Amino acid sequence: MTQRSDLPAWKALKRHHANLSQKRIKDLFLENPDRFEDFHVRHENLLFDYSKNLVTHDTMDRLFDLASICQLEDWRARMFEGEAINTTENRSVLHTALRSYKDKTIHVDGEDIVPGIVETLDRMRDFSDTVREEERFTHIVNIGIGGSDLGTSMAYQALKPFSNRDITLHFVSNVDASNLTEVLHEIDAENTLFIITSKTFTTQETMTNAESARAWMKRVLGKDDVSEHFVAVTQNVEIAQNFGIHDDHIFPLWDWVGGRFSLWSAVGLSLCISIGFENFQKMLDGAASMDKHFRSAPVHANMPMLLALIGVWNRNFCGHQAISVVPYDDYLSLFPAYMQQLDMESNGKSVTRDHEYALYPTGPVVIGSKGTNAQHAYFQLLHQGSDIVPCDFIAFAKSQSPLSDHHKKLLANMLAQSKALMDGLDHEQPEKAFEGGRPSNIIVADELTPYTLGMLLALYEHKIFVQGVVWNINSFDQCGVELGKKLANNIIDANSPLEMSTDSSTSGVLSFLSQKKFS
Repeated sequence: MTQRSDLPAWKALKRHHANLSQKRIKDLFLENPDRFEDFHVRHENLLFDYSKNLVTHDTMDRLFDLASICQLEDWRARMFEGEAINTTENRSVLHTALRSYKDKTIHVDGEDIVPGIVETLDRMRDFSDTVREEERFTHIVNIGIGGSDLGTSMAYQALKPFSNRDITLHFVSNVDASNLTEVLHEIDAENTLFIITSKTFTTQETMTNAESARAWMKRVLGKDDVSEHFVAVTQNVEIAQNFGIHDDHIFPLWDWVGGRFSLWSAVGLSLCISIGFENFQKMLDGAASMDKHFRSAPVHANMPMLLALIGVWNRNFCGHQAISVVPYDDYLSLFPAYMQQLDMESNGKSVTRDHEYALYPTGPVVIGSKGTNAQHAYFQLLHQGSDIVPCDFIAFAKSQSPLSDHHKKLLANMLAQSKALMDGLDHEQPEKAFEGGRPSNIIVADELTPYTLGMLLALYEHKIFVQGVVWNINSFDQCGVELGKKLANNIIDANSPLEMSTDSSTSGVLSFLSQKKFS
């Protein structure tokens, strides 16, 4: 099959970059003082400025041609219509249906999935309303890992100003007992509700923590039946029932929703309880707005497509191996970690849909932290390191916590960093010189609300989908995650290192641990 790098459009972009690389980004601003007007796009209250990238109108036209040749619009339609574009697992990819279901009929294997979505949302509303009104549970512990943890914990932190402060959410994900132990120190058993989130209800980390939490509840409360303190979000109802969870406490998951795209489902139940169903629905509505924009806006004005194609340009033609995601809002402190999973688990693939190794780079390494902390941590490398790392700066015009001139200084720092990366600084002493020419995007909204968060998350989901199409990889499986799980289970099941057929390093470390009687 033809490699993407063999396409005439790809080769033309290579030649184009060879010519354009002689220029600096700041030179493009000198040539066109109105460059911002030409290289930004808005959707509702969200602004995306990509003018500080080494691109011209010719660059973008060539990228649009590449997207067209890769049949991006066709792939987009197939995703939204429920075709099984996750070919590795023969599954539809319909996380968009969880927020764009209104007045629609969406079929998977001949069945309309919309009634199930509506019913689940109704149950989530009733359950969250009851928990909030009864005021019995003051602690909610979400037990999950990966997509069953990161999205919900990130969104809870992001939307703290909208949360019920009488209910504290805790997140247990790590199989390291320290994670659960520290949470147990902070909660009162009688007033705690555990939500176990696992599609299969067999995930090693999740079920180990769930079983330990159940044993703790039984011991502290002095009774065997603690079912009123447990809720399950799963596809495997039978195993959840066997665990001891009542049917009315079991919320469904579907195989057409990937874990890292599942915040919009009952995986977000703990968030729904915290911020209330009305705000949860606003988050869904914000995502639905971005879905509609992604489906209908022309490519030159389509925010997810532009964000994605700029990423392809920086990765494949400028040769940048990583990206940095820096939210200038403390409430978004977990957003970079969420983006690491969303991006690297989706597009961290080197085999194409045609079962060939890609002869070109695919997903970048994602790093990130909140501003301004990031400036005092790893920005030294961004400014003067030997590798160029493009940045996504994310900010909001209004603060949810206004105090003195804090927000003015925060935004000033964000703008200054973006400009410094681009402009650089000439200096007679090399160690004090800054090369500049380092690209960045700026994404700004009016304020961080449930609706805006929904738009922002959907923007990045669609960006990743677009890049997967251009790279001809399946963004919706995660075979690389499974190998380590299987090997870990093999090690757990072995009674001694001698029973294992493994390398000398693994055997040697196991032998050392055995001598120390690890437990």
